[in-house]
Amino acid sequence: MIDKKDITGIILSGGKSSRMGTDKGFLMYEGKRFVEYSIEALKPLVSNVTIVSDNEDYDVFGLKRIEDIIKNAGPLAGIYSGLKHTSTVYGLVLSCDIPLINSKVLEKLIDAIDSDSEVIQIESQGKNMPLIALYKKSCEPIFLKLLNQGERRLQFAVNQCKVKHVLLTSEDELFTKNINTPEQLKAIIK
Repeated sequence: MIDKKDITGIILSGGKSSRMGTDKGFLMYEGKRFVEYSIEALKPLVSNVTIVSDNEDYDVFGLKRIEDIIKNAGPLAGIYSGLKHTSTVYGLVLSCDIPLINSKVLEKLIDAIDSDSEVIQIESQGKNMPLIALYKKSCEPIFLKLLNQGERRLQFAVNQCKVKHVLLTSEDELFTKNINTPEQLKAIIK
């Protein structure tokens, strides 16, 4: 397995959260903020964790926080910003709205590293999950070029790279559920 010193954890917390109506990273689930679950899942697997957000409230976690280099350009710009600010070979990217995520699921991405793949992303319930993915630093100039051309679609950008998919078992699919609406939040609270 690759050494964790070669991987930076990158948490994307810059979304507008229009469907939720509040910053999703600070939503509570079982006594912790959503973003804390992302931090805990990443920490055992990476050398450091960076939060990509323009919101200074994230400084409370004592982690490196960077702002989007290209504003209002969605998760593609967030991943680009995270990769630009890392010196490691890989960035392990997570969005802040996946409170059930765990290190075991993320480890599957690291275990899938090979010499060819530039992006290794989870595939769960028939969907590609580019916000639970491992990105090689070599994606950075590809993403910058696309952003400069006005491209905002993350999956389109990912498809310009050499992509590998890690298919989850049905037991693990629950851990990749992202929460975008108050209804989805109510559904996971027991």
